[in-house]
Amino acid sequence: MTPHPLGIHRSLDPPGTLPQTARKLDAAPRALENEIAVAVRALNVDAASFRQLRETERATGETVARQILRIVAERGKMQNPVTGSGGIFLGDVREVGPKHPAAGDLRPGERIASLVSLTLTPLAIDRIHAVVAASDRVELDGTAILFERTLWARMPGDFPEEVALAAFDVAGAPASVLRRAKTGQTIVVIGTGKAGLLCLAAGREAVGPSGRVLAIDPSEAASGRARGLGYADDVLTLDARNPVAVQSAIRDATKGDMAHLVVNAVNAPGTEMATVLAAKDDGTALFFGMATSFSAAALGAEGAAHPGTLLIGNGYVPGHAETALGLLRRHARLASVFAGLAGVPTP
Repeated sequence: MTPHPLGIHRSLDPPGTLPQTARKLDAAPRALENEIAVAVRALNVDAASFRQLRETERATGETVARQILRIVAERGKMQNPVTGSGGIFLGDVREVGPKHPAAGDLRPGERIASLVSLTLTPLAIDRIHAVVAASDRVELDGTAILFERTLWARMPGDFPEEVALAAFDVAGAPASVLRRAKTGQTIVVIGTGKAGLLCLAAGREAVGPSGRVLAIDPSEAASGRARGLGYADDVLTLDARNPVAVQSAIRDATKGDMAHLVVNAVNAPGTEMATVLAAKDDGTALFFGMATSFSAAALGAEGAAHPGTLLIGNGYVPGHAETALGLLRRHARLASVFAGLAGVPTP
């Protein structure tokens, strides 16, 4: 059988399904004619998944490393069975199939990052060297397979790889903000982790001086960090699991107007209704947090008689990787904060 561009040929259970929905993938480490085999050096696990893995470690004693080894051995990919999410990887090209679109351009030894989820990426792990909790990073030796339609990016030369990888992992969120927010609008960003900070910078650029940018985070430290960057007109230290408190605070901050666009970049569940209720009746709630229950958002909006538009954040926006890096290049203080969050010395 000719290997399928979307990788269906790697789906073992059940066969014939797309790799993201398959329970188990064939992670054989050799590239077929339209695939790329990559020697993986690190995983950047998505925030919701890493949070859940650490909670399990505290509850059961099974370390994050052991959980990841078990999941990958069982599934042939890194797909957290609780959150359903994965992350991205960093590695060195080992082999490029002769019928892959990058054949003749991408060379063995080049360092690249995947731009699609580990939930659809065949992965075999030989050993885990370290789990870096501060940056959701797992250093390891292994092999991943990229399909004909799988997105990837060369690592840039002007950022530490940890910073670039962290930016790539959340690149869809700020790219979506730049695409959707308009001059003079009010936007609210819920969650000020890596994705949230990039969204604040993107939002500031998009709405301009006539618009308003608001941020919400339950952590005093995270709120202070976001406040110090200066993109937000106001940073509210609130728990978004309390939708009534959030709605009241945004109503006060906007003099009753509410937000044109609300971006959820939270790694914890239970924040759906705060996101919905912060938006205008004709506004948009954009959910990028992988802990989001989309049924809770839809049914909650219905129950509150809120007619706003609910959007699932698409991790792919054309040019999103370069968009994220461009934000870091234009905002030196943000790049410095990102370096700190990624666990590398700040410039």
